[in-house]
Amino acid sequence: PMERGAAVAVRRLRAAGGERESRPLLLTVWSGRVSENVQIVVKLHIECICYKKSALLMFQFISCREYLENITAVGPRTVGSPENEILTVNYLLEQIKAIESKSSDAHKISVDIQRPTGSFSIDFLGGFTSYYANITNVVVKLEPRSGAKHAVLSNCHFDSVPNTPGASDDAVSCSVMLEILNTLSKSSDPLQHAVIFLFNGAEENILQASHGFITQHRWAKSIRAFINLEAAGVGGKELVFQTGPENPWLVQAYVFAAKHPFASVVAQEVFQSGIIPADTDFRIYRDFGNIPGIDLAFIENGYIYHTKYDTPDRILTDSIQRAGDNILGMLKYLATSDKLAKSFDYRHGNVVFFDVFGLFVLAYPARVGTIMNYIITAVTVLYLGKKILQPRNRAINYMKELSVAFSFTLLSWFSTLVTVLIVAVFISLIGRSLSWYNHFYVSIFLYGTAAAAKLILVHTLAKKFYYKNRNEQFLGEMFFDVSLLVWSIALVLITQLGLCSAFICAMWVAFPLLTKLLTYREFKQKGATIRFVIIYMLGMFIPYLYIMYLTWTIFELFIPIMGRSGTEIPPDIVLAAFILSSTVILSSYFLNFIYLAKSTKKTLITLTTVFGVTLILVCSGVFFPYSSDSANPKPKRVFLQHVSRRFYGLHGNLVKSDSGIWINGLDYAGISHITPHIPELNDTIKTNCEDKAPLCGFPWILPVHFLLRKNWYLPAAEISPTNPVHFKLLAKEQMPWDSTKLTFEVSGPSHMSLYIRPHEGSTLSSWSLGDGTPVANIGGDYFVFYAHGLQAVAWRFWIELKAAEKHSDGMVSLAIAAHYFFGEDQKSPQLYALMERFPNWTFPSGWVCTYDLFVF
Repeated sequence: PMERGAAVAVRRLRAAGGERESRPLLLTVWSGRVSENVQIVVKLHIECICYKKSALLMFQFISCREYLENITAVGPRTVGSPENEILTVNYLLEQIKAIESKSSDAHKISVDIQRPTGSFSIDFLGGFTSYYANITNVVVKLEPRSGAKHAVLSNCHFDSVPNTPGASDDAVSCSVMLEILNTLSKSSDPLQHAVIFLFNGAEENILQASHGFITQHRWAKSIRAFINLEAAGVGGKELVFQTGPENPWLVQAYVFAAKHPFASVVAQEVFQSGIIPADTDFRIYRDFGNIPGIDLAFIENGYIYHTKYDTPDRILTDSIQRAGDNILGMLKYLATSDKLAKSFDYRHGNVVFFDVFGLFVLAYPARVGTIMNYIITAVTVLYLGKKILQPRNRAINYMKELSVAFSFTLLSWFSTLVTVLIVAVFISLIGRSLSWYNHFYVSIFLYGTAAAAKLILVHTLAKKFYYKNRNEQFLGEMFFDVSLLVWSIALVLITQLGLCSAFICAMWVAFPLLTKLLTYREFKQKGATIRFVIIYMLGMFIPYLYIMYLTWTIFELFIPIMGRSGTEIPPDIVLAAFILSSTVILSSYFLNFIYLAKSTKKTLITLTTVFGVTLILVCSGVFFPYSSDSANPKPKRVFLQHVSRRFYGLHGNLVKSDSGIWINGLDYAGISHITPHIPELNDTIKTNCEDKAPLCGFPWILPVHFLLRKNWYLPAAEISPTNPVHFKLLAKEQMPWDSTKLTFEVSGPSHMSLYIRPHEGSTLSSWSLGDGTPVANIGGDYFVFYAHGLQAVAWRFWIELKAAEKHSDGMVSLAIAAHYFFGEDQKSPQLYALMERFPNWTFPSGWVCTYDLFVF
C-alpha cells in the first residue's frame, strides 16, 4: 500500500508541474551476522525524486493512517467512557497543537472544547426524544489571520458503538480531517472564509453532539454550508448520498472539486424515504441549523460495519487517499468561494446528479430535468402517434395489437412476481433464509434465473399459441413499442411526483428510441438481422451499463443491511423483489428478441437447470449464511444483555422481579443457527411480553422493538452494578388547568432509557424535554434516550398529565433502563462465559443492564 500511494503521489506531483530534483540515497536496511566470519548487509540504492511547488495542496495518507491507528488503539470509544472523553480527546488536542505549531502565518487556528447539555425530539425509529448532558465536542477553526465572517463546517465523530473499534465509523474520517487541517494550515495562500472542523464525540448516541454544537456553540451562526463524513461500510468509495436541501451550487462545487466522484440522487431519495433504518448528522444540521450540506459515507463491506472487525487494517490506503483528495478539494473550493457568503441566495430548487462510472458527475437543475423529461415523452408520443395516425383499419389493428402485447407484458411481470415470491416465501418458511448472505451469487442463481426463465416462458408461450405464424419483425417492433410505452408512463408519473430519479426513466426512453430510429431500415430489411443486433446492442450499451452499475451499488449497500434489519422483515422476499425488479428493467428492451429468435428452448433449459440445482443446494443447507474468514468475515450479529428487572406497584411495593440474559439476533434467522452450538438457547425460552409495561418490559437501548419482536430470555443470576440507578419522585403538584405535574430525579450510568406509558384515561400533555411537546413512539409509549459524559449532575425532568377521573391503578407507568457499556460493570461472569461459547462466525455484543418499573 505504501508503494502504491507513493506512486500515486509522484504522478500527481508530476502532473501538477512541480520543480523536479533528483537525489541519490544509500540506505542500510538490514544487517546480520550469520556465523563468526560471515556478516550480511542489505543496502538499498534509491533515487529520491523530489517535486517542489509552494501552492500545491497534497493530502498525505501516511499521516492519516498514523492518526487512525492511534485513535483506534484506545479501544471502543463509548460516550461517557474514559477512552472517549479523555484519551481520544487528549490525543486530538495534542495533534491539533502540533499542527498549529507548524501552520503558516497566513492562518489562525482556534480550538474550543464544548461540553453541551440539551434535548430534542426526532422522527427516527418511530419517533423518540433525546437528552444529553456534558457530552464532548472538539471544535477547531482555521481562518485567515484577519478573521472571517462566514465558515464552512466539516463534521466527523470519534465515538464508536460499544464493543467495536470503530475504524471506519468514524475514526478514519476524523483522521482525514486532521490531515486536511494540517495541509490547509501549511498553505501560504490565505483562505477567504473560515473552515470549522468539528470532531464530535456523541454521534452514535443518535446525533446528540451535532445538536449540541449547532444549537449552542458560538461559532455555529457563522456556518453557511457543511460536509458530513460518515460510514455505512468499511472503506471503498465514499458515496454522496444526501445534498441540500436545495442549494444546487453545492452539488456543482462537488462536481468541480472532487477528483474521484461517486454520487447519486437515487441514493439520496432512497435514504430519505426511510427504507434504510439509519440517520446521520446531516439531519441535525439541516433541521435544527437550517444549513445546506453534503453527506458522504463509505459503503463497501457493510458486513463488518459496527462489529469488532471494523479495524484500521481493513481500510485500504486507496480509500483514505480518495476520500482525502475529495474532501480537501471540496473544503478548499468552498472556503474560497464567493457563493458561500451568500449561500441562502442560491437556495433555488433541487438538482439531478449522478456520476458516470466514477469518471465524472452530471448535474443539472431539477426544473431542467423536468423539461427534458417532458420533451422526451413528447417525442415518444410523436413516434407512437405516427403509427396510430394511419388509415382507420390499420390504426385500429395497431391499437389492438399494442393492447394485447401490453397485456402479455403485464401478465409476464405479474406471473414472474408470483413465482419468485413463492420461492422466497418457501425458502423463508423452511428456515433457509439468508443463504446468499455469504455467497452473493446464490441470490442471482436462485431468484435471477427463476425470474428470467418465467419471463421468457410466458412470452414463448404467447408466441407459440397466440402469435402463431405471425411476422417476427412485426412482433419484435410491437414489443419494443410496449416497453417504450411503459417507460414513458413511468417517466411521466415519477416526474409528476417530483422525484429527481426520473432521469433513469428518461435514459431508458431516450436511448432505446434513438437506437430504434437509427436501426429502422436495418430492422425492416430481411437478412440484415446481425447488423441490426449489433447496432441495437451498441445503442443500448450506455443505459444498460449504467443500470448495472447502479444496481451493483444498491446491492453492495443493501445486502449487508439485511444482516441487521431485524426479525420481522423477511430478507429473501426483499432481495427477491429487488432482483425481480432488476430483471424486469434489464429485460424490458430485450423481450422483442424472444419473438425474433427461432427458439428459446436451450435458454429455458439452462435457466431452469441452474435454478433447480441452486434450489436443491439451498434447501439442503449447503450455503451457510455466515463466515469467520479472517480476510473477509461476514458475522451474525447478536446482542446479549444480562438484566435484572424489578416491577413496583402504585405504593412502591415490589410486585415482581427476575434476572436473565436477554438475547436479540439482529437478522431474520434469530438464533436458529446458534442453538446447535448452545443447546439451552432455543425456542423454549422465547420472551413473553409484559402487557402492562412500556415496550413489553424489556430494556431497549433504542426504540427498535418493532423490528425485533422475536427475542429470548435465558434465566441467570441477579446482578448488582456498583453504580446503580437512583430514581425518585421529587414533587407532585396539581396545576391550575386541572393537570398533575410530576418532577423526577435520576442518576446512574452514562446510558439510560426512559419509557413512559400513560394509563387508560390519562394523557401526557407536556414535559420538560425536547421542545415541550411529547412525541409518542410506535405503539403509543414514549421513549427518551439519555446519555451523559463525565461529571454530569443528576438528571431532573418533569411530566404533566391530565386524567378524566381517578383510577385505582394510577395515572402513568415509568420505567428506567440503565446500560453499562464500559468499565467493571459491563459484563458479569455468567454473561462473559456465555459469550465465549458462541461460534466464531458470530459477533456477540454484550453488556449488563437493569430495568425498573414504577407506577404513579
